[in-house]
Amino acid sequence: MHNPGTATPERCPAFPVRERFADGAQFVAGRPAGGTSGRTHTVVDPATGADVWTYGLAGTDDVDAAVAAARAAFPAWARATPGERSDALHRLAAVLADRAEDFARAESLQCGKPLKLTREFDVPGTVDNTAFFAGAARHLQGQSAGEYSGDHTSYVRREPIGVVGSIAPWNYPLQMAAWKILPAIAAGNTVVLKPAELTPLTSLLFARAATDAGIPDGVVNIVSGTGREAGEHLIGHPDVAMISFTGSTAVGKRVAEIATAGVKRIHLELGGKAPFVVFDDADLDAAVHGAVAGALINTGQDCTAATRAYVQRPLYEAFTERTAALMETVRLGDPFAPGTDLGPLISFAQRDRVAALVDRARGYARVVTGGEAPQGDLRNGAYYRPTLIADAPQASEIVQSEIFGPVLVVLPFDTDDEGIRLANDTPYGLAASAWSRDVYRANRATREIAAGCVWVNDHIPIISEMPHGGYRQSGFGKDMSLYSFEEYTQIKHVMFDNTAVARKDWHRTVFGDR
Repeated sequence: MHNPGTATPERCPAFPVRERFADGAQFVAGRPAGGTSGRTHTVVDPATGADVWTYGLAGTDDVDAAVAAARAAFPAWARATPGERSDALHRLAAVLADRAEDFARAESLQCGKPLKLTREFDVPGTVDNTAFFAGAARHLQGQSAGEYSGDHTSYVRREPIGVVGSIAPWNYPLQMAAWKILPAIAAGNTVVLKPAELTPLTSLLFARAATDAGIPDGVVNIVSGTGREAGEHLIGHPDVAMISFTGSTAVGKRVAEIATAGVKRIHLELGGKAPFVVFDDADLDAAVHGAVAGALINTGQDCTAATRAYVQRPLYEAFTERTAALMETVRLGDPFAPGTDLGPLISFAQRDRVAALVDRARGYARVVTGGEAPQGDLRNGAYYRPTLIADAPQASEIVQSEIFGPVLVVLPFDTDDEGIRLANDTPYGLAASAWSRDVYRANRATREIAAGCVWVNDHIPIISEMPHGGYRQSGFGKDMSLYSFEEYTQIKHVMFDNTAVARKDWHRTVFGDR
């Protein structure tokens, strides 16, 4: 339990939340608005437990208004030339860069991320993603024209789908909003985005930036509401042509159930349980540092975070000892303090969920370090110490279930075959890494580990030019890169007759003779 207070303005003096969002947490047709559900939600600073802002949640009427605005904006935006959409996105990138500090502080406040993470990862990554799609908007190409039948010329058109309903998670609110919005609008679609109700601030700032950059009203809309009311209504709305969802696998199944009833296109980026496979010829120091960074980024609330370290037996003890020692040097603290490495989890409920998973693991595994919430100055926040767990059975909950917290499990393996088998032994397949100095060994791991991304001798870095998406229970479809346009466009075959002959030879198969 925690005692809510009032967020102290000196922690984020450059970002006055209540003043900036006085008009409400919805953004429809280029204007902010309040929610009409009759219910409210309070954004809480997870570092202190203090209330930041209370806003009116979106109801079904707000979703209808947002979809109507997006539908009205679609014909003109779809007809805009690639160059016009590209220019608009270049302007948006400039606006985002100019407001970078506002975005960083708002993201740190609502999520508890250390300011150094939002300044150096979340915000610049979003600006870069915007700049990438500004260029990519000019490259929506189909197959070259050709005479494939001899009597006809065929070519392919790549066309936007329509109104896209997008639902983003709370772990990377700004980046996930960008990942959803940018490829969709670059391809000529319009968007209604529902951010997580815990973290609406930077999605609203993003939509305002889009309007200020000259992107037409209705192209980007935000509805801040609950998944059960606003989210499900958006997914099932008859005027929404596609759904893009990032979140847990369990909720993704519900999203798919609703969307497929309307025969909508779906893009799902779901849970992960990334293996971190260390072969016995790996650079041990590099692997240890990579494991701590890969496991603890964003306090472990990352679907690609390293969660299962499989270490070949000759290195197992040394890896476990050194990883625990390095974890113990990580500095928990106020996200706005310069020396902070690790912030709180997103909420007290999430902290308690992580703690319960670790506590249950004590019955069958060994907690090497961590495994508790800190006291003292941090006791009012949703903090949890970096945790390393060893000696857990492969089939155990702590190995198989997504934790979404600062917890790494380390397990030994003997042969390369066993290491790869264990890496693939969960329902997920979002990301993985392999650590080896042997190019053939590493290359085998990249081929045989079932994941949408496999790093070699690193874990976590992403780039706008390369796709992000999973295998198996981690979903399907790609964010980022030109591959994302496969999700947000539909392909049309156009065929021209070249003969100018009224009675075609093939007509005899229907009527008459040769």
